[in-house]
Amino acid sequence: MKYIKLIIEFDGANYQGWQTQRSGLTIQDCMSRTISEITGESIKLNSASRTDAGVHALGQVAVFGTDSRLPADTMKRALNARLPKDIRILEAEVLGYEFHPRYRAVKKSYFYLIEKAQKQSVFFHKYTWKIPASLDLGSMNKASELLLGEHDFSAFRGTGCGAKTTVRTIHSITLSRHDYIDFMTVRIQGDFIKIRIEANAFLRHMVRNIIGTLAEVGKGRISPETLTDILASCDRKMAGPTAPAKGLFLERFFTLIVKALILIRSNWFY
Repeated sequence: MKYIKLIIEFDGANYQGWQTQRSGLTIQDCMSRTISEITGESIKLNSASRTDAGVHALGQVAVFGTDSRLPADTMKRALNARLPKDIRILEAEVLGYEFHPRYRAVKKSYFYLIEKAQKQSVFFHKYTWKIPASLDLGSMNKASELLLGEHDFSAFRGTGCGAKTTVRTIHSITLSRHDYIDFMTVRIQGDFIKIRIEANAFLRHMVRNIIGTLAEVGKGRISPETLTDILASCDRKMAGPTAPAKGLFLERFFTLIVKALILIRSNWFY
């Protein structure tokens, strides 16, 4: 048996997240069914991250084992010919050994897009969180700095999280304001905030709960210094609301494969 690693890009708007579940179509469902149609096998697809319903990805990593003799590049072309248009295989590579991307993770990053509602473009309603108020980016930056490092992030953990430990390490949080996005060869003006978070791992809804809390800071409803108390409380009720899924993108994924470091990068705002 050989193992094929896939780099996947998808628009999560029409799916109930990555992982197969009893109700609703998922990315894993589509991927597994399509791979089985091509190989004639029942396959198990392991991913780097279990994204929530409505969350998007620029570089999801997944691996499956197969006895098929199809080369990786042929597998990539076959998948892209059969998959829905909102799921795309960017890369396919044959591995000579079993590899689970989630357990080999070094770190991963997500970014989130917020757009001021009065300036919202019709093209971004599926990918940004509309907020009517102008957010104080300085206060949000001060608050985000208190989340850096290793902490118990129970206060930002979503219901149903099955993680064995709630301790995570956030390596970086960056917030930036943008007055345009280049889209379809056109520069679309607006008022955008991009929040990027890189950590060794994330709890269920952790990123969205952090975003929701930082938005409350930006609105002046929570002081930046309160983030220390929220962390110490380990109480989800102390933090802000959960930001909508549609503004969240899985961006980068770092994993160790023997001695190689694989880096998946996006070109958004770079």
